[in-house]
Amino acid sequence: MKTVTPEMIKELREMTGVSMSKCKEALVESNGDKQKAVDYLRKLGMTSALKKEGRETKEGMIGFAETPDVLVVIEANTETDFVAQNERFRTFLDDICEQAAKTKPSSLQEFMDQIYSKDKKITIDQYRNLVIQALGENIQVKRLEVIQKDPNCSLGVYSHMKGKLVTVVEIKGKGEEELAKEIAMHVAADNPEYVNPEDLPESVKAREEEIARAQIKGKPENVVEKIVIGKIKAYCDQFCLTCQKFIKNPDVTVGQYVEQRARDTKKTLSIRRFWRWRVGQ
Repeated sequence: MKTVTPEMIKELREMTGVSMSKCKEALVESNGDKQKAVDYLRKLGMTSALKKEGRETKEGMIGFAETPDVLVVIEANTETDFVAQNERFRTFLDDICEQAAKTKPSSLQEFMDQIYSKDKKITIDQYRNLVIQALGENIQVKRLEVIQKDPNCSLGVYSHMKGKLVTVVEIKGKGEEELAKEIAMHVAADNPEYVNPEDLPESVKAREEEIARAQIKGKPENVVEKIVIGKIKAYCDQFCLTCQKFIKNPDVTVGQYVEQRARDTKKTLSIRRFWRWRVGQ
């Protein structure tokens, strides 16, 4: 019997878009013959799906689901927005989000190889192929993240543009889900890159300082230093979440808004981290 190598499995996956485990199974059953392996996959009911696997998927939707201990976010892509808004596609995304929240997979590949809980005869990847056949477009599950819930923190989720943009914010402090959601709305609108100025990588600081110095050549060194400091602050005001003007009240920054909530509730609150997913990103 011909030895099935990882390279053969990878090549078949790239050709068909079918999961690694199914590609391995097909090659083993076909004694390493690539064409016979494709035929084997077709016999499993993936014929039309295989024809569509190579099509580009730029549209889609981001879904999420949660349990008491995790929040799961998944992006699934389609060829057209028309299919992304289809009820069958939405059901598919809801189903896989729900299962991922329950099973907490360690990777996207592991998840796609899981048995589908609502039909034990197929995997999640085979479920995807059935939806491809039903809707007539290529569908890909692009990314998945399992966010563990910290009992001392609060998570807020905001979905915008019918699932085209989803943001998640984690607040250090209990019982502040509404605050976290308010900040998540801000993250959707203002697209920060970092939480605090201290989070700026040294490479970014060095780059911005170099640009600032290049713009003010010829000035006295003491003036240059003040201008550079001001330029770095302006950069933080634009890209650091806690420094941005809060969209619901531009008179305060996001950081000041959280500090005010902390005073009002007599809690210790701070923004711990955030996620901002946009379809096709």
